Amino acid sequence: MRRRRLLVLAAAALAVVVAVAVVLVVVRDDGDAERTDLQSAVALAPSDARRVVWTDWAGVRAELGLDLGAGSDEAAVEELLDAGFDADLTSASALGSSAVAMQRSFGFSPASLEWEMFAQAGSGASLVMKLGDGVRTDDVADRLRAIGYAEPAEPDGLWSSDAAVVAVTAEVTPELAFVALDAGAGLVVASDSTVGVQNVLDADADAPPPIPQGVVDTLGEPLSAVLLSGEEACGALAMANADPRDQQAGEALVAQAGAVDPLTGFAIALGAGRDAEVVMSFETAEKARTNADTRAVLAAGPAPGQGGTFAERFTVDEVRAEGTVVTIDLTPEEDAMLVSDLSSGPVLLATC
Repeated sequence: MRRRRLLVLAAAALAVVVAVAVVLVVVRDDGDAERTDLQSAVALAPSDARRVVWTDWAGVRAELGLDLGAGSDEAAVEELLDAGFDADLTSASALGSSAVAMQRSFGFSPASLEWEMFAQAGSGASLVMKLGDGVRTDDVADRLRAIGYAEPAEPDGLWSSDAAVVAVTAEVTPELAFVALDAGAGLVVASDSTVGVQNVLDADADAPPPIPQGVVDTLGEPLSAVLLSGEEACGALAMANADPRDQQAGEALVAQAGAVDPLTGFAIALGAGRDAEVVMSFETAEKARTNADTRAVLAAGPAPGQGGTFAERFTVDEVRAEGTVVTIDLTPEEDAMLVSDLSSGPVLLATC
């Protein structure tokens, strides 16, 4: 697993950001203490978000038994990345290839973050990070100055960089090209474009989330999750991504299992103790009940397009329909990488 992550790191290091700017602005707090961190984070995602990736870094560190923070050395950060990847808790994070450089130069990283939410949307990508104890937005601003960013004349102005900063910024994801800081909420909002940052700043916390609310609410407080809109799920997970022979096998298996309907939302999540669940939403409660039966059959059978069977990856513990939402509780096999496997297609049990 370590070799695979290091290959990703090497590829990411080739992406050199020639000119980087940081915008310091204030993000409003939704003020709803009843929301889970995941619910609050998804509410900040762009309205046209197709894919939302969630990593509870504080929970991941606790699960792995690692006591890290802003003062941890680079070896400790590497240990977190390797152990987290092997446990399938961090494979979807946008920060894996940047964590060491962030810890060294930016003063925060997965070693000290509370959580991370990465949203991919048609209008741009957005990254929201919650700073943990011991790190303030003022500390982040100090690091930007130390790196070489030119400080703006106004508090809400533009922090700009020059060629001297490229050596640092080349080691981190381009999503850190533009950053907004919210001192009150302890948030860092970032993107590779000003649009990606502005989408978060303009988000209406009371508006319907881009991923169906039922899916988000059902997930509770996972350590790692990938959430897809219905359109993204029916495209990215489609059996159309499989080769013709696997497509035919999938069609035959669906015909045997029963009726399927298009998804309006989808998520795969992993929690403490490797508890896993797949959550799907449908247009009506009747369709949810029908699909609960069908998806239960598909989830226990062959996995054309991925190879082998789903039973080799996990055991289905329970399938239930509640309103328009279907939840499949899973127990992963020890070496299974469910978040990775079930968040990119083809995935027969998520067929539309």
